[in-house]
Amino acid sequence: MPADAARYAGEVGPEVYAKWRSTGLGLITEELEQRLILEFAAPVRGERILDIGCGDGTLTLAFWKEGASLVIGCDSDPRMIAAARSLAARHKAKIGYVIGRAEQLPFADETFDVLTAVTLLCFFPEPSNAVREMARVLRPGGRLVIGDLGKWSLWAVSRRIRGRLGSDTWRAARFRTAGELRALAEEAELRVEMIRGAVYYPPVELLARLMAPVDPLLGRTTTLGAAFLAMRATKAHAT
Repeated sequence: MPADAARYAGEVGPEVYAKWRSTGLGLITEELEQRLILEFAAPVRGERILDIGCGDGTLTLAFWKEGASLVIGCDSDPRMIAAARSLAARHKAKIGYVIGRAEQLPFADETFDVLTAVTLLCFFPEPSNAVREMARVLRPGGRLVIGDLGKWSLWAVSRRIRGRLGSDTWRAARFRTAGELRALAEEAELRVEMIRGAVYYPPVELLARLMAPVDPLLGRTTTLGAAFLAMRATKAHAT
């Protein structure tokens, strides 16, 4: 869960990310999600990119490796920013990190070519303001890529149960359909180009290993059953 939503869903630090990636299920799932986000953001070579709710910096590092001219990660949690800076330093990557909130980004209008926000909006009760703020700092013709938690999946069922049993994180989560994601973008006057799903298997490592090879094919067929949704929207050129 992105630290940018911590006030809604409880404190989550870098150690939670590391623990998730230490499992086979976590590795498989994150690879599928990140692959889809990178595909939607492409091409990034030479582009100015902002990753909102950047967490510990794995996605910003991927953008730097893909040849983006400017990569900045933004998160409200100083612990996440520290972890992201440490990761960038280990790779000698020139990536900037700033502390900031999605609803009030510390950047001028029309600064970035590509914006990403992954598993972030699902922890905001009212995400519209954040999406409008993203649209503000996006240049005309630029791309906004959002990753969110799918509403109709076995993962969502499991997480809702955990929320009812006392998990602050999953009690706060809002799961969305593709239509609801589209509405958020269109409300901010962005044009939705595509929405696809990922992670069609239940949260079981063995099934993840078996189904991962066909997961991208399912994503091109339907969003029903996807635990993760990705959307790409563009900002219109001024007339």
